[in-house]
Amino acid sequence: MYSADNALPHARLGLVVGKKCARRANQRNYMKRRLREWFRLNRHRLPNKDFIVQVRQKFTRADFPEVEKKLQRLLIK
Repeated sequence: MYSADNALPHARLGLVVGKKCARRANQRNYMKRRLREWFRLNRHRLPNKDFIVQVRQKFTRADFPEVEKKLQRLLIK
């Protein structure tokens, strides 16, 4: 994950999910969709920064609660 300050009154998100992480497009799209939804629901709690999240390990529906905990620990102060 990378972050940088921005001059906007809200946070922004960038996602990178490569083919090395998940071969099939539907798996990559699922991960991006879940991350975008988490960001949308927690945007008001985030600082005004640009965040780039690079997924390096594939996760499934069963693994997402653990991913949520990691995101909260990294992004929310």
